[in-house]
Amino acid sequence: MSTSRSGAMMNADNHGRDRRFRVIPRRDGDVVVLQVRGDLDALTAPTLGTHLDIALAGAPSVLIVDITDVEFLASAGISMLVETHRLTSRADISLRVVAEGPATSRPIRMMRIDEVIDLYATVDDAMAAQLP
Repeated sequence: MSTSRSGAMMNADNHGRDRRFRVIPRRDGDVVVLQVRGDLDALTAPTLGTHLDIALAGAPSVLIVDITDVEFLASAGISMLVETHRLTSRADISLRVVAEGPATSRPIRMMRIDEVIDLYATVDDAMAAQLP
């Protein structure tokens, strides 16, 4: 089963999008952490999607998306997280989102996405959580 969002070839370049937006991936054993910085909106969500597809292709047991350093979280970014939850659920991968602060956790909670996606205050908290 493919966990890719599209059949397009994956390229992690921003293609001239907001240069302040960055996704910094790291792997710690069977855990992939994507640290996201900058604005997560309609222009930058596809770049995050590419990084998510690459991470999911490695079939980790846990995928942590750290959006603590996201300065603006638009609906496109939230939709990306919801779609990632759908994909990780099907692939038996635990998705954990780190969101602390008004720019990230507030919109997620207002939209009640936290009832579907596991939210954590820190990456350490997300790493320490038990597998379901």
